[in-house]
Amino acid sequence: MRKIPSTMSTQHPDNANLPPWVQGETIAGEDEVREVYFAFKDLGCEEQMWDWEGKDVDPHVLRKLFVTYSDFFRDHVLGKDVFITYRVPNPSVETAEKKLLMEALESIPRCYDVAQSFYGKKIYPPIFEVILPLTTSHLEILRLKSYYSKIIIGKEKIRLSDMDEVSVLDWVGDFQPKNVDVIPLIEDSDSLLNVDRILSEYIKMSKPTYLRVFLARSDPALNYGLIPAVLLVKIALSKIHRTSETHGIDIFPIIGTGSLPFRGHLTPENIDNFLEEYAGVRTVTIQSALKYDFEIDAAKEAVTKLNEKLKKRDVETIIDEEERLLNEIVTLFKMNYQQKIEKLAPIINCLASFVPNRRARKLHIGLFGYSRQLGRIQLPRAIHFAAAMYSLGIPPELVGVGAFAKLSEKHWDVIEKHYIHWKEDLSSAAAFLCFQNLNCLMEEELVKRVTAKFKLSMVIPQIMEDLATFEQITGIRLGPRKLTHRKHANLVNNILLSLSEGNEKEVRNYIIEAGKIRRSLG
Repeated sequence: MRKIPSTMSTQHPDNANLPPWVQGETIAGEDEVREVYFAFKDLGCEEQMWDWEGKDVDPHVLRKLFVTYSDFFRDHVLGKDVFITYRVPNPSVETAEKKLLMEALESIPRCYDVAQSFYGKKIYPPIFEVILPLTTSHLEILRLKSYYSKIIIGKEKIRLSDMDEVSVLDWVGDFQPKNVDVIPLIEDSDSLLNVDRILSEYIKMSKPTYLRVFLARSDPALNYGLIPAVLLVKIALSKIHRTSETHGIDIFPIIGTGSLPFRGHLTPENIDNFLEEYAGVRTVTIQSALKYDFEIDAAKEAVTKLNEKLKKRDVETIIDEEERLLNEIVTLFKMNYQQKIEKLAPIINCLASFVPNRRARKLHIGLFGYSRQLGRIQLPRAIHFAAAMYSLGIPPELVGVGAFAKLSEKHWDVIEKHYIHWKEDLSSAAAFLCFQNLNCLMEEELVKRVTAKFKLSMVIPQIMEDLATFEQITGIRLGPRKLTHRKHANLVNNILLSLSEGNEKEVRNYIIEAGKIRRSLG
C-alpha cells in the first residue's frame, strides 16, 4: 500500500502576508516552484496540489525541482515519500478551460520521463493521481480515467505512416504510468449527500484497490453558510465510512480547510479541536494563510501534529434518524443565510474587488444559486467573499444565525453530538463583529453614501435582529474581547468610512492590514 499523505499544501490565495522570497504581490511562476520545496522541507507537508484549474501553471515543475533541489529529492523520493497531485479542470463545468485537462494529462508521462532521468530506471511514478473538481457523478470520474488510458496511453500503438511500421511507441518511447487514479472533489450539497452513491457506482465499475475522495469545505460555506457546511461534511464522512465497509475497500477522505472558522478553522491554536471535529479525515489542506500568516515554527508544529495524529481518528457515524434531523437543520440555516446574502451581494462584490489577488489566477466567478423563484446572483470565490464580509464587519459565520431560534430540542441534541465545537467556531468569529459598522450603516450620513447605494436598508436591521437572538440563545458574546480585536474593529470601521469617501487606495490597504490581524484574508 502506498503512503497516504496527511497534509496537502495548496495554492489557495487566502494569505494576507507574503513569503519573503516573493517579488511583488502575487505568488506566481518560479515562486510557486520554490513554494513546493518550502512546503516539503521547511513545513513537513507530505503532498503538494499543483493547480491547473483557474490559473496559469508551470508544466515543468518537476524538472525545475530536481535541478534546483536535487539533494532533497534524492533523499525524499517523489511518488514514494512526498507527492505532487494535479488538480485539473472539469470539462463538464469549466467550459472555457476544458482543454487544459488534456494538457495536464499529456504532461504526466513527460514527468515520468524526467523522474526516470533523475532517479534511474527503477522509479515510482511521480504523478499518478489527479483531483477532479465539481464532481457530481461517477461517470465524470470514469471519463477522465478512460481518456488517460485510451488517448494518452493508447496513442502508443498508432502507426505514424503507411510507408513504414513505426508506431508512436517506436518513435518517442513508451508512456508511463499506464493509469492515473482520480480523486473526486465533491462540492455541492446534493453530491455531498449522495457521495455514497457516486463512490459505490465508481467502485463497481472501476474496481480500485483503494480510493481517495476530496470533500470541499469552503464552497459549501459560501453557498449555504457555516452550520450547513460542517453538517454536510459530517454526513458525507459517515456515508464514506459506510461505503468503505460495504465494498471492503479503504477510502481515505481529504478535506479542504482554510484558517477562518468559515473555511474550516485549521490554525495552530485550534489544532486539537480540529482533530476532534473532523475525525475520520485522512488528509487536510495546508493553505497559504497557514503557511504565511503564522510564525513558521507554529505552522510547522501544526503540520507535524497533523501528520502524526490524523490517521488515528475514527469517524463518528450518523444513523438515519440523525441524518434526517441534520438535513432539517441544514435547510433552516441555509434559508436564513441565503436570504441575507442575496441582499448583501452588491456590497460584497464591491469590497471583494479591493481584496488583493495573492495568486496569478484567471477570472473565476462563483455562482450562488437559490430556488428558481429567487433567481441567481453572482458572488466572488470563497476567499474573496469571506474577506469582503470580514471587511464589512460582519463575519460570514454569523449570517443566518437567527435560525438557532427555530431549533427543537432534538435538533440541539444532534448538533451538539455531530458539530462538537460549533460554539468555539462561532465564538472565534464573533470577536470580529464590528457593531460600529452596523450602527454607522443606520446613521444619516452613511445611509446616503453607502446604505442606499448598496440597498442595505432592509438587511442590516434583519442581521442585527438575528445577532441579538443568537447572543440571547447561545450566550456567545458578540464583538471585540482583546486589543487585537479592537484594532481589527478600528480597521474595519476605517474600511467603511474610506469606502463612503471613495478612497479606494485606503480601502485596499485597510483590508490587507485587517487580514494580517486575523491571520487570513478570507
